[in-house]
Amino acid sequence: MRKLSGIFLVGLCLGAIGAVVVTASHGWADAPKPIAVTEAVATPSGTPTPSAAPKAEPEDEPKEQPQAAPKEDAELGTGVDAAALDKLVRGGNVSAVVFDRQSGKTTVSVHADRGYTSASLVKLLIALSVLERGGPVADVQRMLSRSDDDLASRFWVSYGGTSIVTGWAKKLGLTGTRPPADPGRWGDTQITAPDIVKVYRYLLDHKATAILTALRNATERGSDGFRQYFGIPDAAGGRPWAIKQGWSCCRPARTLHTSGVLGEDSRYIVVVLTEHPAGVDYPTASKRVTDIVTQLLR
Repeated sequence: MRKLSGIFLVGLCLGAIGAVVVTASHGWADAPKPIAVTEAVATPSGTPTPSAAPKAEPEDEPKEQPQAAPKEDAELGTGVDAAALDKLVRGGNVSAVVFDRQSGKTTVSVHADRGYTSASLVKLLIALSVLERGGPVADVQRMLSRSDDDLASRFWVSYGGTSIVTGWAKKLGLTGTRPPADPGRWGDTQITAPDIVKVYRYLLDHKATAILTALRNATERGSDGFRQYFGIPDAAGGRPWAIKQGWSCCRPARTLHTSGVLGEDSRYIVVVLTEHPAGVDYPTASKRVTDIVTQLLR
């Protein structure tokens, strides 16, 4: 009996030791390893979609370069002569003047003293007269940007008629500018290329903002539907411009004029006056004027 009790006691002791060992083994287990988690991004439908890790941008991948502004010419038109321009207006007449405001020099002067009817270029003088007397700015700008003849006629009558021309010719020293023989035909005002250059110099020097803004915003087609981007705009090659154009037919020739400022800071004043035989249509004459300006800008 006493022997069995000893065996029993030994069994109890061994069982206790085993329990301790088992308990200790749970406490010493390695900590659970972290599970890799992919960040979920909700799609528009609400279903999470794993987002891809961002890719490193290759160091040698070419970047898109900003477009460079057209390089400003040192001097425009210095290699152009009268014969070259005459060839572009077969059977007609051409005068061209380019003035460089940066250097204060005239870089082109071809048949500069030749006179022409102004067509719509006289609207520059009409605009000056209206604004000087506090007239409607918006209507003046429309007259210029769309070359609106109805507004020009109304202003011509209301603000002095031929005295508009004589007054500004005296004030600006326009030696080749005269009012029309028929007082009612403002488009028959007589002009020269150097005189139109003087008008632009006055506008720029006196910061005639309302007028210059209208010229920079000239529409592609005038109020009569005529395409007025011939000459300076079509030949500008990305350079900024502000223009006043003129066209008329046929007393006796077909007249097309392009005038304005060109380049950064309105560096150049460009005036090209032309007459073409009445048999030359407007598209052909327009291209000829553009070709002339292209020659000047080389």
